Amino acid sequence: MKKLLIALLLIGATTVLSAQTWQVADPDATPEAKQLFERLIKIQKTGIMFGHQDDLVTGDTWNLVPDSPYRTEYGASDTKTAVGDYPAVAGFELGELELGGLHSLDNVYFSEITNRVKWFHEQNGIITISWHVVNPISSQWPGVKEPNGAGSAWEVGFLSAAGDNAVRSVLPGGCNNAMFNSWLDRLAGLFLTWRDKDGNLIPFLFRPYHEHSGSFFWWGKGRCYDEEYAELWRYTVKYLRNKGLHNILYMYNTDKVYSDAEYLAGYPGDEYIDVMSIDWYGSGEEFNGHIDKALAHTTVLATQHCKLHALSECGPISEDLQKILAKYESTYVLIWRNAPSPTPQSWVPVKPTQADLLRTLKKNKKYLFLKDIQKIK
Repeated sequence: MKKLLIALLLIGATTVLSAQTWQVADPDATPEAKQLFERLIKIQKTGIMFGHQDDLVTGDTWNLVPDSPYRTEYGASDTKTAVGDYPAVAGFELGELELGGLHSLDNVYFSEITNRVKWFHEQNGIITISWHVVNPISSQWPGVKEPNGAGSAWEVGFLSAAGDNAVRSVLPGGCNNAMFNSWLDRLAGLFLTWRDKDGNLIPFLFRPYHEHSGSFFWWGKGRCYDEEYAELWRYTVKYLRNKGLHNILYMYNTDKVYSDAEYLAGYPGDEYIDVMSIDWYGSGEEFNGHIDKALAHTTVLATQHCKLHALSECGPISEDLQKILAKYESTYVLIWRNAPSPTPQSWVPVKPTQADLLRTLKKNKKYLFLKDIQKIK
């Protein structure tokens, strides 16, 4: 009897596992979105793509801003300067699109982003989009909005889950729901212009409301309840799907996490997510230990949910991190943006004496750049 019970349990477990399939979350996904998902599965089995935020629109000493003293021509790339190839993954930021302006919070024009998205798609590159959407409460207050201060996604000091709660304010029944819908309309309007030469919607990865386990954005831990965060996700995905956008693969994302329970707090459900990812900045022995453990359990979680995995933001990518990440199956790793003055950033060093880390990565067959993935269909 005991053996029979064990056998039945094993059969049941096998049935559950076989019912889980690796497929795009959207039941109405476009053929292009399905193809992208299947391609990413193949890539994840092959290696880890190198990604760089804003690689095609700004760099250590250049940008595409009109009338800027750092203005250069299309085709520039700090990654290409350093290693002779473009990144496999190009990241773009849409923060402040919701306000109706011409450029993002990083002063990158949305027209330039659209141009580069279309071009990179033609090169068979992978596109990932983030959205540091402004605070729906404080962005309405009088005064000058600042990129990382008043009115921005980072202004959260007055928020709490039980008190002033920006997430609750944008959900149905909230005082800012109509305004938030207009923001989603602007977002959808831009996405609907991203089409290939045949008129098909370009498939891409979308990572909104990122780093939820941190408390530094209005959708973060302690600023709203986990279920409200999950509902924000579900509401956004359904809204964009209802706009006819079935070409998007959605990325769930946290900051530092130390357990499965912490990672899954606020998870909206498998039917809304295609990629499970984490962001973690740092270096040194303590960081190495933490990121190793985090990758170990989040890659397992992703597999259990039949989702892809990514280390979607980090920096710098030390030799230690390169070795640690190479132990796991992850679709890509993305380094944050480079930019010239007045707010210089240089997460991917490109000067000849500084580019050794990226060259080391390029020589490692585990890591993939644009030319490496162009042949993976």
